[in-house]
Amino acid sequence: MPATVVLGAQWGDEGKGKAIDQLAPQSTWAVRFQGGNNAGHTIVLGDTTIKLHQIPSGVTSPHCNLVLGDGMVIDPWVLEQELDRWHGLTGERPEGKRLFISERASVILPFHRLYDSADKVVGTTGRGIGPAYRDRIERVGIRFADIKGVLADSKKIDDTISRMNQQLRTVGVDQQINAADLASNLQWILDRYGNAIKPTGQMVDIALRNGENVLLEGAQGALLDIDQGTYPFVTSSVVGRANATHGAGIHPGHITECFGITKAYCTRVGNGPFPSELSLEEGPGMHMAQVGHEFGTTTGRPRRTGWLDIVALRDAHRISGYTGLVVTKLDVLGGLDEIKICIGYEMDGKPISFVPTLAEDVARCLPVYETHSGFPELSDEDWIEMADRSRAESSGYDVMPDAVRNIVDRIEQLAGIPVVCVGVGPDRRASIAKVGGPFDIDWAEVTF
Repeated sequence: MPATVVLGAQWGDEGKGKAIDQLAPQSTWAVRFQGGNNAGHTIVLGDTTIKLHQIPSGVTSPHCNLVLGDGMVIDPWVLEQELDRWHGLTGERPEGKRLFISERASVILPFHRLYDSADKVVGTTGRGIGPAYRDRIERVGIRFADIKGVLADSKKIDDTISRMNQQLRTVGVDQQINAADLASNLQWILDRYGNAIKPTGQMVDIALRNGENVLLEGAQGALLDIDQGTYPFVTSSVVGRANATHGAGIHPGHITECFGITKAYCTRVGNGPFPSELSLEEGPGMHMAQVGHEFGTTTGRPRRTGWLDIVALRDAHRISGYTGLVVTKLDVLGGLDEIKICIGYEMDGKPISFVPTLAEDVARCLPVYETHSGFPELSDEDWIEMADRSRAESSGYDVMPDAVRNIVDRIEQLAGIPVVCVGVGPDRRASIAKVGGPFDIDWAEVTF
């Protein structure tokens, strides 16, 4: 049976968590395949807001098994905090029962966070993600499968401590790691998660061969991809479709659907070029930030805002081949007199239709816009009522005001990707699906 991939099509923070939450009732497995707790996925269920960083967003569906996959770097202490919050909300302890940690995933240790704190250029989340991936590439990192062996070998402990402290000194971090602390941390991880550490790739493969549906949940976004993004202002992993199955431990032939998630405008956290960026101090940019509550789920940092960038979206589609596009936060644009869409760039007076390789060249790109009529601001209740009516009447996008529908149609036309769902508010119900499309499904009510 099929695997469905959900990916960010911009610079992250697009609303992937909500899309995965909506698809999870049709799936029996939800798998994170890359990244770590630098991700931040938010799900709103009525009066309850759930913020996730490592736990897959399918957690809200009780029958859905959850995997922290092979390609991840996992902070066990942050994971415990998430699991404790989930237990406080629901009374459930899913670890070892329906939540499993890949034995191939890498462990983020206090050393990695200390090392990452020295970054002053890229604007990382400081969560230790990059240093943990670097250790993996250098083949010196500790995977969950390695913990027992490291604990049984004092020389490995000593060698690891020596390497860590030398690297901390190199980047000007005074704090040092000692052998007793490292051994204690590793033993705690083994004691805390031992029953959840599994060969998850094998488990997901068996599920697929048994006819089950699997969701592959991406983190970050296409323009933050380590290979294809605005390097060096990128994340530390491959975030696209090509890594979805690899990072989950299954083959790519399983994928039948790949959904790209994009806001109706753009945001970016941290440093790096952003061609369609607007001012946060006035006008539409300030409107997007304030109405859209644009602060990072993971860092709390204010997000930079700008008009939707079709050039970047097409590049993301070129890399991952989206079968459908989910446009989120369209409601945020309500109240603007006009809405712009970036349809091209000019660099040094010449038109270009792609995102340049060099970050400094991207920074020199001037956006070329087309302008559309705006639409009135509506309340959250108005949007939910519209979405409920769309489902009740099976009318899809026909319930939208003409000016809203025109924006959706134009995005689909410019991107060359069918828009299968439109988000019009943070609540799970605030989504309008294309009739007969993959999101035109009934969702079970979830209460806490």
